[in-house]
Amino acid sequence: MTEKWPSEDPDLFRAHLSSFGLTSELQFRAMYLMSGGQKSRVSFAMITWERPHILMLDEPTNHLDYDAINALIVGLNNFNGGLVIVSHDEYFLNAIVDRLYEVDNGKCMPFKGDLNDYRKQVTKKLGY
Repeated sequence: MTEKWPSEDPDLFRAHLSSFGLTSELQFRAMYLMSGGQKSRVSFAMITWERPHILMLDEPTNHLDYDAINALIVGLNNFNGGLVIVSHDEYFLNAIVDRLYEVDNGKCMPFKGDLNDYRKQVTKKLGY
């Protein structure tokens, strides 16, 4: 991050990285020595650094372990912009979303209900 934004205060980077569950020890570790989940945390910290208005995430929990998913949840819940998330991870979705949209037959419509209501609707449509 200091290479990408050399004029920024490194203490601000450290605070931001901490919000994604990266301890002070990890913040000074070379990327090639980090686990996949830790690298993902750094990536999410970097994409949110410039405070975009909207993040579009497609299956953001793929290849993340439980701790990395929880750190992502904390980081995204602290994010002040909008999120558009495509995910099959129910644990993650229940922790992060406040609205659901259903895409069906080429249309995107707000879904009235929660994830459990959606599951019931889908299983009913499929005849289960």
